[in-house]
Amino acid sequence: MQMAIGAGAALLVGCASSPIPVSANFPITVEPKVRSAGHWALLSNDVVKQTLESLGKLGVSGNLYVALPANATSFDRAFQNFLITDLVKSGRVVQQYPDKALEVSYQTQVVRHNSPRPHFVPGRFTMITAGLYAAYGLGLAPVGDKMAGGLAYAAGADYIASEYSGGPTHTELILTTTIAQGGRYLVRKTDIYYVEEADTTLLQYRAPAPVMKVVGP
Repeated sequence: MQMAIGAGAALLVGCASSPIPVSANFPITVEPKVRSAGHWALLSNDVVKQTLESLGKLGVSGNLYVALPANATSFDRAFQNFLITDLVKSGRVVQQYPDKALEVSYQTQVVRHNSPRPHFVPGRFTMITAGLYAAYGLGLAPVGDKMAGGLAYAAGADYIASEYSGGPTHTELILTTTIAQGGRYLVRKTDIYYVEEADTTLLQYRAPAPVMKVVGP
């Protein structure tokens, strides 16, 4: 009996150590899923709100110019219009040309993961409605009181169920917004969103097809 107990204790001690680090999951996080042009408008609204707050804290004022990225995608062109509209609605002067203005620019990057995407229960609370409130308020923080507060904002479980997002995807959008002046960054904001694979063509530049000329004899 004592030998069996000793062997069991030795086994437990052996299990308590490892020659390499043991993998562990990050704390539960929430990430909105972008699935419509209406969601793009919400992204713009959130970006403008947080950007103007940051400029206010820095005491920076002046006219703004929203630059369109090179090789603009369908998303880029729409997002530029959303940003201009939201900035004008916020009372800011937005110029059509960059002369002596604070430049607002943005970049997108599509990331694809090959590993499986587990559909964990908190994924059902990944909403774009209140959506961006949840993304900004909860950020990459562990779920707890903040999660409860964010969900309360969505007006209850029935509403949550109706806004069910469909779970994580293999594809994510990294959206970075920058305001620069005189070669230095004044404001920089980066957010991450899930996107459906079928929608990635809207986020990626495709060169126009070459025009073939017909040469006669």
